[in-house]
Amino acid sequence: MSPTTLPSGLEHGHVTFLGAGPGDPGLLTLRAVEALASADVLVAEHEVLDVVRTHARTGVSVVPTDPAPGTIAPQPTVVDSASVTVALPVVRDAAHLVMEAARGGRRVVRAVSGDPGLDTYAASEMLACASAGVPFEVVPGVATAVGVPAYAGVPLRDAHGADVRFVDARTASDRCWTEVGASDGTVVVSTSLDAVAAAAGELVSAGRKPDTPLTVTVAGTTTRQRTWCATLGTIAQTLKQAKVLPSPDGGRPVIAVVGERSAPAQRDQLAWFESKPLFGWKVLVPRTKEQAASLSEQLRSYGAVPHEVPTIAVEPPRTPQQMERAVKGLVTGRYEWIAFTSVNAVKAVREKFEEYGLDARAFAGIKVAAVGEQTAKALIAFGVKPDLVPSGEQSAAGLLEDWPPYDPVFDPIDRVFLPRADIATETLVAGLIDLGWEVDDVTAYRTVRASPPPADTREAIKGGGFDAVLFTSSSTVRNLVGIAGKPHNVTVIACIGPATAKTAEEHGLRVDVMAPEPSAQKLAEALAEFGMRRRGAALDAGDPVTRPSERRPGGRRRRAT
Repeated sequence: MSPTTLPSGLEHGHVTFLGAGPGDPGLLTLRAVEALASADVLVAEHEVLDVVRTHARTGVSVVPTDPAPGTIAPQPTVVDSASVTVALPVVRDAAHLVMEAARGGRRVVRAVSGDPGLDTYAASEMLACASAGVPFEVVPGVATAVGVPAYAGVPLRDAHGADVRFVDARTASDRCWTEVGASDGTVVVSTSLDAVAAAAGELVSAGRKPDTPLTVTVAGTTTRQRTWCATLGTIAQTLKQAKVLPSPDGGRPVIAVVGERSAPAQRDQLAWFESKPLFGWKVLVPRTKEQAASLSEQLRSYGAVPHEVPTIAVEPPRTPQQMERAVKGLVTGRYEWIAFTSVNAVKAVREKFEEYGLDARAFAGIKVAAVGEQTAKALIAFGVKPDLVPSGEQSAAGLLEDWPPYDPVFDPIDRVFLPRADIATETLVAGLIDLGWEVDDVTAYRTVRASPPPADTREAIKGGGFDAVLFTSSSTVRNLVGIAGKPHNVTVIACIGPATAKTAEEHGLRVDVMAPEPSAQKLAEALAEFGMRRRGAALDAGDPVTRPSERRPGGRRRRAT
C-alpha cells in the first residue's frame, strides 16, 4: 500500500523502509523521493539523514537512531525552523523508535544506508511492525556493496560470468571464509579500514593466493571517495605507506573487492568517478544560493564540492516612490518593453505586484527582455515568458546586440522600463537611447555588502581550506576580501573576465584561470579544464593526484602581484 493513498485515522500509521543508497544523494530512487515528500516522521542514522533530508517536506519530524554529538541517547531533531519534534521517550533501539513514531496514524520513513534487504537490523524492525499490526512497505535502494565498486571503476562481473560473493566481515563465520577462500569468484567484503588486513588474512588462510588483486574504497560514491589498489598480501603495507593507517578514522566502513576484476590495470581505464577533473575540490562560489544554483550544479558534475558564500545582500530602494510609479505604469500601458537584467530585478517587481494584488496577467501586451538563463527562469516561474533573451553574450552589451531600434510605425509606445540595481552601469540605458527609445531607469533594489560568513569558513578561505574560488564580477572580489579576507596563495583563482581579473590582481591575488567568454558556465568549464591539465601533469610525472588545498604550506605566503 502506498503511503500517498493511506486513509486517515489509522491508529498505527504506516512505515516505509527505505534504502538511501551508499552515500550519493543522486542515487535515491524516484519512489524514495516520493515517500520522503509525504513522510510525517523520518527515522535514520545521522549519516543517512544527510543523504535524505533535502527531499523531506517542510514540517517533517526527524528522529536520529544514533546519539547526536555530545548526547548519550537519541534525541529528535528538526529539518528547518518550521519543523516540529515528536514527543518520544528515550528508548534503546530503532524498532521502538519506529513503533512510537508510527502511533496516531503518522507516515514514517525508516531510512537505512544501502538497501533494506541487506541491512543488518531492518528485518527485525519489519518483524516488529508486523507483530504490532503496523502496515509497512519496502523501497529498495542501491546496495552499498554494489554501488561503491561501480563508482570505484571495479566491475564485479564480465563476459566470463564468474561468481560474485558478498561477505560482511563483522559477522562472517569460519565456514563463510572457507567457502569464499575456496572459490575463484569475485568477493566483495564489507569491513572497516583498520580491519581490511585482517579480512585479507582470512582469505589467504582459506586458500586465496597472496598475490590476488584487491581494491579498497572508503567513502564510496561521495566526493571524499578514495580507492587503493594492492593484493591480499600487500594491502597492510599499502595503507601504511599511504599514511592511511594507523589513524583515528580506522573504524570508517570500506568496501574491498577481491579478484581479477579489481586489477589496477582495469581500474586505470574504468575509474570514471575519481578521475573527474575537479574530483573532491572544495570550490568557493561567492554568490547567493539563488544566483549560484546552476553554477554549483555544473561544478558538481565535474566532481567538485561547491560552497556558496553570499557577498552581497539585497535591500529595497531608499525611495520606493519611483518604483511604485513605474509598476503602476505597467498596468496603465506606459511601456512597450520591460528589461530584466538580474533575478533580483524580477524579484523586486514581483514583490511590488503582490503588494498591489497583481499577477503575471499585468504583463499582457508588454514585451519582456531578460539577460541570463537564471533571470529567464525566474520570469517563467512568475508566469512570464521572455520575448527577448540575448542570442550571444548574456550581458547588457549582448542584449543591445539583439534589441530592435524604435520604429514609430510598428511601435505604438517608445518607452522602456528598466528595473535595476543601484550600482548598475549605464551601458544599457545609453544603448537603448541610441536605438531611439525613451528609458525609465528605475532603482528597483540596492546591493550592500553581506555579513561575514561563519568563522570556520573565513578560516578556510584565509588558511587554504578551499581548492578554488570563482569570481564572477569585480564586486565579488572586493566584497569577499572585505568580509572574509584574501584567499590563501594555494587556492586557484578563477575570474570571469579581464576586468574581474584586474580587480583580483589589485587585491594581491594571482589569477590562475580566466573564462574565454564572460559567462558563469564558461568560467566553470575553464576551471574544469585547468583541473584536468593539472591531473594529467601529475599522472605524466608519476606523482599522486592531489588537490591544491592538500599542498598548502604551514603558513601563509604573500602572493606576487
